[in-house]
Amino acid sequence: MLVLRTGIDILEIERLSTLSLSIRDRFLNRVFTPREIAEAQGNWETLAGRFAVKEAVAKALGTGIGAVGWKSIEIQRGANGEPILNLVEKAAEEAQAQGLQTWSVSISHSKGLAVAVVVATGEKK
Repeated sequence: MLVLRTGIDILEIERLSTLSLSIRDRFLNRVFTPREIAEAQGNWETLAGRFAVKEAVAKALGTGIGAVGWKSIEIQRGANGEPILNLVEKAAEEAQAQGLQTWSVSISHSKGLAVAVVVATGEKK
């Protein structure tokens, strides 16, 4: 049976960029992998887009973030700047259990907002 799942999320970039200095590092290290933090180079627009992808993936999985964890969903930058999704640990296990094998990710930014859409397809036996 063909499986098709989608997820979408939108975020005000300011919600991240105005984080209190007292919690900023703790938040970044809880939500993002070291590679994501390094690739973003402090760009809040990039981080907000990746945050939105993580939320959208959790929605497509139907689990919410709590069940899969922030860092089990990683967004890398491809050779042409395109987002590359990497699922590990609980997120990878959940995707496999649902038969989801192919993922497409799109991120956009406009007027202080970051939005992400993910589509996953596969086959469930």
